[in-house]
Amino acid sequence: MRKWLPLTAVCLGAFMLLVDVTIVTVALPDMAADMAADPSFDGFSALQWVMDVYALALAALLLGAGSLADRIGRRRVYLAGLGLFAAASLACGLATGPAELIAFRAVQGIGGAAMFATTMALLSSAYQGRDRGVAFGVWGAVNGAAAAAGPIIGGLLTEQFGWRWIFFINLPVCALAVYVTLKAVAESRAPRAGRLDLPGMATFTTGAAALTYAVIRVGENGWSSPTTLALLGLGVAAFGAFVLVELRSAHPMLDLSLFRSPTFVAVMAAGLLLSGAAFSYLMYVSLWLQSAEGMGPVGGGLVLLPLSAAGFVVAAVAGRLLHGVPPRLTIGGGLLLIGVGALLQAWMLDAGDGWSALVPGLLVTGVGVGAATPALAATAMGAVAPARAGMAGGALNTARQLGTALGIAVLGAVFHAGLRSGLGEGGRDLAEPLASGGAGQLLAEAPAGAAREALTGLVEAAFANGLRETFLASAAMGLAGALTVFLLLRGGTPDTAAGIPRARTKSPEPAGAVAPPARN
Repeated sequence: MRKWLPLTAVCLGAFMLLVDVTIVTVALPDMAADMAADPSFDGFSALQWVMDVYALALAALLLGAGSLADRIGRRRVYLAGLGLFAAASLACGLATGPAELIAFRAVQGIGGAAMFATTMALLSSAYQGRDRGVAFGVWGAVNGAAAAAGPIIGGLLTEQFGWRWIFFINLPVCALAVYVTLKAVAESRAPRAGRLDLPGMATFTTGAAALTYAVIRVGENGWSSPTTLALLGLGVAAFGAFVLVELRSAHPMLDLSLFRSPTFVAVMAAGLLLSGAAFSYLMYVSLWLQSAEGMGPVGGGLVLLPLSAAGFVVAAVAGRLLHGVPPRLTIGGGLLLIGVGALLQAWMLDAGDGWSALVPGLLVTGVGVGAATPALAATAMGAVAPARAGMAGGALNTARQLGTALGIAVLGAVFHAGLRSGLGEGGRDLAEPLASGGAGQLLAEAPAGAAREALTGLVEAAFANGLRETFLASAAMGLAGALTVFLLLRGGTPDTAAGIPRARTKSPEPAGAVAPPARN
């Protein structure tokens, strides 16, 4: 039993950091109600940032954290990530205003990146042979379970104890993970770790943050406002600088020559679009369920269960049932199902409909996620030489978290515009309160009788319109991902272990490689 303690330590941290990607979803209406009186609370965009900044910090720092761990020790970086994550969770739970909460969510993301970037490397050094395969299988199953458990755990904690407990619950888990890590996990480093790519980390983080912020502000300022254009310009310039830095660096955190492989390009695009299409709209569904439909956090979490549960079950059996199937079909087909699932939700939801209208589409989307995710991870590993598998996995993790962050921003702009359109000219002033989770309060304050019935109809029509347009945008992402995969992924020399095309390259892997992607 003692030999599995390192696996326990790693799985505790991985489960916790991945649950925190989705656990906040069902708590957003309660957060908005608590902070509505704060002058700095700017409504809808603040709620987006509470979700977005965590995924953004994960995406921006994963590769850099892996490089740092290679140099100074993976166990040390993992422990530092646990400590930082615990401190930030406590600060999030004690936050008195939206600015504090968003800032400490970013710090949570930094701690999460330190943990996420080291988990697979720690398992690789702790286990060999058959034990390593068992450890990786358990780790992948735990990561898949985290996505399914997030909304349910968040709903239970929010409904029974208040939204702050979705952060406080991390403290005992972190303490246990630190104890087991100190007791059972040995230190390890990369034998030839290079210098940290600080310019690459700075330019990538600036570009991702500026682009995400620009899209979030579109909902209020529009695409042509000076603020939006300035942020878009900053984002493009920062990403351009990132490309130049990586091309000139002797130790890049991401070797851009990997993108010469069409397979690698397809995998990165698929990871980005899968996360954006399948998961980013869930916060807007949650706002509708709880503020307009009157459901509690637990009920809102259970409505989302068909997606995450179907994804978990299908992913668990896909490796066995789809063995030998070309990744072009599993990844492309999975993304196609994600797009179809979003179209189903757009088609079936109408004003006055309840949560049951979403269930068929959520199930189809979950099947697509479960089919595509394992093949996506395997193909990322097989698209490059074995020495670069860590960097490829880290790049895929980054693409997926960046897809979540950008997806929340893009779909938020679509949702907000759809609300305004559904309200018509006479109700435009209601768009911001509705988007900020205030539908229940608006309806409760309306005079009883015909006036309240009319307002209820208007709110239902607005949410139906906003969600339909959001689902259509999600469908476009999923279908675009499927088209990209079908065009770029071709048959090749199959890998006997995974049935994947393997690119032939002899270039060594730069320092800073990080773990392969999790199923989240």
